[in-house]
Amino acid sequence: MSAPTPDVPLHYRSAVDLATGIRTRELSAVEVMRAHLDRIEETNGAVNAIVAMIPESEALTAAEEADRAVARGDELGPLHGLPAGIKDLMDVAGLPTSHGSAAYADSPPAERDALIVRRMRAAGAVIIGKTNTPEVGLGTLTFNPVHGVTRNPWNRSRHAGGSSGGSAAAVAAGMLPIADGSDSGGSLRYPAAFCNIVGLRPSAGRVASGRADNGWTAHGVLGPMTRDSLDAALLMSAIAGPDPIAPMSIAEEPSVFVGLDPSDPSEVRIAWSADAGGVPIAAEIRAAHARAREALVAAGYVIVDVEPELADAESAWETIEMYNFFATGRRDAAERPDLLRPDYLRNIRQGEQLTTAQLADALATRTAVFRRTAALLAEFDLLIAPATPVAPPPADVEWVDEVDGVRYDRYFRWQMLANRFTVTAHPVLVTPGGFTESGLPVGLQLVGRHRGEPDLLRHAAGIEAALGLTRLHPAL
Repeated sequence: MSAPTPDVPLHYRSAVDLATGIRTRELSAVEVMRAHLDRIEETNGAVNAIVAMIPESEALTAAEEADRAVARGDELGPLHGLPAGIKDLMDVAGLPTSHGSAAYADSPPAERDALIVRRMRAAGAVIIGKTNTPEVGLGTLTFNPVHGVTRNPWNRSRHAGGSSGGSAAAVAAGMLPIADGSDSGGSLRYPAAFCNIVGLRPSAGRVASGRADNGWTAHGVLGPMTRDSLDAALLMSAIAGPDPIAPMSIAEEPSVFVGLDPSDPSEVRIAWSADAGGVPIAAEIRAAHARAREALVAAGYVIVDVEPELADAESAWETIEMYNFFATGRRDAAERPDLLRPDYLRNIRQGEQLTTAQLADALATRTAVFRRTAALLAEFDLLIAPATPVAPPPADVEWVDEVDGVRYDRYFRWQMLANRFTVTAHPVLVTPGGFTESGLPVGLQLVGRHRGEPDLLRHAAGIEAALGLTRLHPAL
């Protein structure tokens, strides 16, 4: 682990540095907590990333106890003393879970932590608040009728992305060193790209889920949001691993994420796709993507152009996604449709009307797409594509309805750059890839081998070292 960096403000030091400093008593958990609470007070009003918090006194008391544990010589978890936030789709005991929906706006505080929250607490994290999300996690922009719009710390007239937009904005702005996210159609990846941070969509089962409906799905997964990939590895060392309530959970212990070092460019062979097999991409994203490639070639990476066969993944993603909306939302749609977003109701109804043949075809396509992607990555260490088709859009739009002259009729059509890779069932990490001419962040989407998250994180950390973009922060 690296030593703490004294010339960087505490709220922008890496999670690895903060955890190391607390463990070695070069820093106290109290001063780390105060720095982040001060940063939240300073910036959250402008960004609107954190929508519920525990009392300040409770956060500081928890930090004081973390310091006492260090002084006693207690066994410490990897996240010991770190402030953390949880997406407002997951339960945190003592805080409400609004789902960003009028249907849940008056929900009482949760009585029990979600599984991922329990794991983060067990690893020593201090959960201080909930981060904003679009209504029921719908779409890749964060706005809702309960808490409003989460704005991009790099340009507050722009969206921060979604559905893990509150987490991404809070991490980018220095309000939190670590946060969680979830992803079925880019919900970790789009906000990471828009906010110049890292979001990892792991292989299904890598982060065990306590979901109550379909514990066997490979579609929606949980993952970390951090400012760089070694911090993501730190968080993965706490949240990964098997659990008896999660039938798809991977048996490998989370210790595989401990002590990862960036890979050397000479070790990594990259398959490069300009558009993930034909997705419309805005010119300014193509230009930034090309500049990133030039920088990586100059750093010594071997890069080969490829055209992955992913077009059929789009209809498969839509079928599986709409089925999941029906499975999880049918009761709300029947009991309180007047309190729900029209797009959400439309998805539920579309899912209800699916035929068994459509679902069977979608699942068969997912299997074929997985196998094609696995075959490609048997020849390469990474597949890299743009993370988003456009730069962060204006904060007053509900979704992007046109990209590069192509018009879209549904909110999720512009998500297909992420959706295609969801269907591969391979782990995907987004890391900073550059900026547009107007200074808006652009991300790279790195696809790794199935269940190969440790190597994916090592390769991403090497790319981050070559590009130097994770050290840049918004001028809030």
